[in-house]
Amino acid sequence: MDRKEVSVERSRVKSRRAPAAIGPYSQAILVGDTLYCSGQIAIDPDTGHLLSDSVEAETERVIENLAAVLAEAEMGLQHVVQCRVYLVDINDYGLVNEVYARYFDENSPAREAVGVAALPRGARVEISCVAVR
Repeated sequence: MDRKEVSVERSRVKSRRAPAAIGPYSQAILVGDTLYCSGQIAIDPDTGHLLSDSVEAETERVIENLAAVLAEAEMGLQHVVQCRVYLVDINDYGLVNEVYARYFDENSPAREAVGVAALPRGARVEISCVAVR
């Protein structure tokens, strides 16, 4: 059987309006019309500090960070088809949902929420997503 090499064009997406990656990864990778966004935590892109006033405030900052990365790829939250939510305390699920629902309404993306032992920099919530243009 002949194996044909398939070349997939991919490009790195980087927004100055979202925090820089804190490790060896990209904020997002665009492949065709699909954008794969790395997980965001509530780091303020201007100060580099983690916003930790409340889990609701963290969730808002996380989604705003994701929105900034999406905008860099000429997309918006309406293009998101899947989210992964990571919570240090699964009891925060309801509070996170209240904020999440303000950003994702009628056409909410597919989603899973997972309780985890810890997140980078002591964050309480992290969200990653996939968007399609």
